[in-house]
Amino acid sequence: MDKLLEKIAVCVEKGKVNAQSPYPPEMKGQDGVDELMLKALAMGISAQKVLSEALIKGMQRVGEKFRKNEIYLPDVLMAARSMNAGMIHIKPYILSGNVEYQGKIIIGTVVGDMHDIGKKIVGMFFEGGGWEVIDCGVDVSENSFTQAITENNPDAVGLSALLTTTMMNMKTITGVLKTKFPNLKILVGGAPLTQDFADRIGADIYSPDPQGALEKLKNTLQ
Repeated sequence: MDKLLEKIAVCVEKGKVNAQSPYPPEMKGQDGVDELMLKALAMGISAQKVLSEALIKGMQRVGEKFRKNEIYLPDVLMAARSMNAGMIHIKPYILSGNVEYQGKIIIGTVVGDMHDIGKKIVGMFFEGGGWEVIDCGVDVSENSFTQAITENNPDAVGLSALLTTTMMNMKTITGVLKTKFPNLKILVGGAPLTQDFADRIGADIYSPDPQGALEKLKNTLQ
């Protein structure tokens, strides 16, 4: 059982989606996350155990390596694809309440910014951590965030920006949301951001990487 869970974690870490996937080359022809997940669930391993000891474990390794600059964005994207392959099998259990539910988060790239990759990766990490993720997309205004928050009553909202020119839009949106939803936790992230900037605009959480954001939000809400 433990060996199978470790195999899944390695496949997530390496970005091995399924047996047909040619990536990574050294695992060509081997079962990937898709097949191994089905096998684990068929063996009666609980969805919670597979999620925490295989999928999340694999993505934690990815997050740690990315944080240390040991891997790069393409590697993270492949890991995210393999994680998604596993989440397809886990989601029915999440919806049925058989996997521990952490909360709900709304994410979006702020108005004026059309970059999507980083936000999607963050969303994947949070889904893997048991969060329900509502993705508002890109170029999201304060009014759109406000509407999404009002309709969905999330525990947190994540704002993303990749351009220095759109960072100030993040400041405006954070101010509006803090005024309207004072108890809502606001996360910010993106390549040009720093902890100092996050502090200055009044954000609750900043992390340079998705795994850090996941961990900090969990600690903040405890």
